Amino acid sequence: MTSPILVTGGTGTLGRLVVPLLRDAGCDVRVLSRRSHEPGDGIKYMIGDLATGEGLEAAVDGIETIVHCGGTAKRDDDKARHLVLAASRAGAQHLVYISVVGADRIPVVSGVDRTMFGYFASKRAAEKVVEDSGLPWTTLRATQFYDLILMVAKQMAKLPVIPVPAGVRFQPVNTGEVAARLVELSLGKPSGLVPDIAGPRVYGMDELLRSYLRASHRHRLILPVRLPGKAARAVRAGANLAPQQAVGHRTWEDFLAERLALPLRH
Repeated sequence: MTSPILVTGGTGTLGRLVVPLLRDAGCDVRVLSRRSHEPGDGIKYMIGDLATGEGLEAAVDGIETIVHCGGTAKRDDDKARHLVLAASRAGAQHLVYISVVGADRIPVVSGVDRTMFGYFASKRAAEKVVEDSGLPWTTLRATQFYDLILMVAKQMAKLPVIPVPAGVRFQPVNTGEVAARLVELSLGKPSGLVPDIAGPRVYGMDELLRSYLRASHRHRLILPVRLPGKAARAVRAGANLAPQQAVGHRTWEDFLAERLALPLRH
């Protein structure tokens, strides 16, 4: 591949793992960031803002493949639209997008739904922008990253009593395994919507929290709370899970042991 690959969100949780893997594959990489960074070996940083579209034309100039990791929980469709517009003008040949398992199955119709599960609607709206862009595209849906689960657990552990959504389960996945799959897809041909990627085990939210509390030697009271709304009902029914695509290998326990410097137990 002669032209560099553009990675949006290349300094974020997922993107910062995608970039070195692309370099290992022999690709020059261009990273879109809202802040300036010193260039690295084969890595050039471009200042731009997906929310406004500022700087995108320069970032995509001469780019054939774009790996879009720069999505967020709000206005994800607007950011995708700005990127698609610039990419189309530049003649890009492959747009790779990372979405979330359940984006098409979790109904976000009420204010309550949107408050708690608006992320899924935002990702689905961005998916549609990519699908309708006229660009050759690939979309990979992943379950929640261990990094995100850990961040949420740390925040919730600050409370003396932790309210936990009753009946809600997750099938979190190792971020590095998602990054590797995303790189594989970006080096291949546009494939449309590809099979989901999910972690090896399904956990109740209470299980994830309890294991974190044990690992961090904390004691908190966990209070089950039943969430209202259609989106919550769909999640309780497993709309955010992909049991047939449990292709990840690293478990939550492995991840915790590494992050918290604990002895591994199998």
